[in-house]
Amino acid sequence: MAEEVISVVKKFDEFFEAKYRDRIEKLALEYPEKRSLDVDFRDLEKYDYELADELVRKPDAVAPAAREAVSGMMVAREASEFKPHVRFFNLPDSVLVQDVGSANIDRLICIEGVITKRAEVRPRVKIAVYKCARCDAVQKFEVTKNMRPPDVCESCKRRALSLVEEDSYFVDLQKAEVQELLERLRGGAPASHIELWLEDDLVNMIIPGDNVEITGVLRIRPPIKGKGDAYSKYIDVMHVERVQREFEEVEISRQDEEAIMELSKTKDIFERIVASMAPSIYGHTEIKAGVALQLFGGTSDKELPEGGRIRSDIHILLIGDPGAAKTRILQYVVELAPKSIYVSGKSVTGAGLTAAAERDELSEGGWTLKAGALVLASGGMAAVDEFDKIDENERAAMHEVMESQTVSVAKAGIVAKFKAKTSILAAANPKFGRFDPNQLPAEQFNIPPTLLSRFDLIFPVRDVMDEEKDRKLADYILNTHEAATRKGTPPATDVAIIQKDLLRKYIAYARKNVRPRLTPVAMDKIKEYYVEMRKLGASQGTVAITPRYIEGLIRLSEGSAKARLSELVELEDSDRAIRLTDFVMRQIMTDRETNRIDIDIIATGQPKSRVEKVNMLLNVVKELQKEFDLVEISKVVEGVKEYDMDEMTARRLIDDLLTKGDLFKPKPGFIKIVRQYE
Repeated sequence: MAEEVISVVKKFDEFFEAKYRDRIEKLALEYPEKRSLDVDFRDLEKYDYELADELVRKPDAVAPAAREAVSGMMVAREASEFKPHVRFFNLPDSVLVQDVGSANIDRLICIEGVITKRAEVRPRVKIAVYKCARCDAVQKFEVTKNMRPPDVCESCKRRALSLVEEDSYFVDLQKAEVQELLERLRGGAPASHIELWLEDDLVNMIIPGDNVEITGVLRIRPPIKGKGDAYSKYIDVMHVERVQREFEEVEISRQDEEAIMELSKTKDIFERIVASMAPSIYGHTEIKAGVALQLFGGTSDKELPEGGRIRSDIHILLIGDPGAAKTRILQYVVELAPKSIYVSGKSVTGAGLTAAAERDELSEGGWTLKAGALVLASGGMAAVDEFDKIDENERAAMHEVMESQTVSVAKAGIVAKFKAKTSILAAANPKFGRFDPNQLPAEQFNIPPTLLSRFDLIFPVRDVMDEEKDRKLADYILNTHEAATRKGTPPATDVAIIQKDLLRKYIAYARKNVRPRLTPVAMDKIKEYYVEMRKLGASQGTVAITPRYIEGLIRLSEGSAKARLSELVELEDSDRAIRLTDFVMRQIMTDRETNRIDIDIIATGQPKSRVEKVNMLLNVVKELQKEFDLVEISKVVEGVKEYDMDEMTARRLIDDLLTKGDLFKPKPGFIKIVRQYE
């Protein structure tokens, strides 16, 4: 052993003896089930900063010396030789994935990112034993990364070497890919990726969607012949640590915290927060209030007695007229939330939203899992624009995400489950251009009722003709553009606007530190509203509200309490949640024919009154069909008059049933019921 190496080993001996003796003794007892000693780089830096600096600059020389020092501290055990890995972590500075380049080659670096895909585990030869077929000479050596196997025998100088696999030593190798953290990207820059190589006990420690801090050595690989002269790069991973740097992990200084606490004491704090939501957009107060509550979210990490978790994230859908600022609201939320993803329209696929299995060079043509947008946005916001343009089969992948906040994958023989704790803010346009309050939402939007019912709030965005409102809106937009042109102050509002940076930190502080719980008076208010709505529905022959909405009211109430930085959900919070929910119900879930609130409009796509009329009409057709092979439409119209159904309603229902395939028309003027309804 070289004198320089002996010196480094001795330094590590002293360091481990002083700082890590107990941990090494514990590791020796657990070896080989546990094969790694995690060493905090800060401990080494405090003990010997020169040695720490040398480790960063020459990890290939210094890291093996650390391993030699640990091995030398323990006598070889009977079962196996004690040679654990020494894995350093917690470097003082992390490098952006996009900045990893030639200056970092063969240096120890730290990066933060989100795992996008992972290959299967494959064996890699660590200690290779070669035997010559001519002279039977045996060669044994340690294989390093990118090292090509020898082809000439050292004894006879002939090309007759072959690997003796049973005498060689193999380790597990797994390749993965990490992407730049979304919250570290600004200005619309694309997220950079880099390949990871994980060995031995690091395999299967990560899954796509995990936020990780990677410590490792940057390696390069020669270019493939005929593919130019650019080398590819990857990180030889030394240490992996899962981290959850989500919305709550925005950096907040002491001065910021003082400003946040001072702001929370403002009497009209919630009104100021609502006014600060997309302040360049005029009006839409209820929508802005809902989005504000969505950003704060409910109290997280609540567990049911049987072990399940209660969703704390709030989902909101904006449906309505084009050009009414829906997209602008989505884009503002994406800019405000540190961790967010914006996707739009037909460019979105089911695999792009959830997870995909694809053939990839990471596994040399094998299948790998790649995380989609909702998995990558876990812990943050996902803004899905033109929600109605997403293919129905692909949009179906969102059912599990919106309710259980997981993504289950069973593709290409791979079965896995990813976490997708994501708040979804979606926007959709009507099929025929503008939103008609007199038509059912299910008839105007290409969104199945099963998915609509999973949104906590569904806001109609209508462009109403009102001269006074139009004049105020025009003035506001013109003044906003004029102020932006001369870089002046925006138009004055009734409530003081909170600066975006402070608002982001305020929301992050509330999400991280405030866990409000319901007070008896707030619970009584929610219970009273639920019971009254159920009673109202029963008296009108409809279902006005379902138990699912109780959880939605709780989430909204908790979000309101967080906005005040209050640990208690008070009456004003439950009142605010009820007002928003009631507003949505009266706008979206009201049967215009009977003027009754009916949750079936969203849950099934049809109000109960219409379902009853359809069943009534089908029964009339069935009875007539017993007498006549073909049923004349005029006879059906006459038959339903006994049940107080007018001719126009009857003919409209018949046309709808013909369109949907429940009835068919054998010849003009006659109908017949489809066999499944006979």
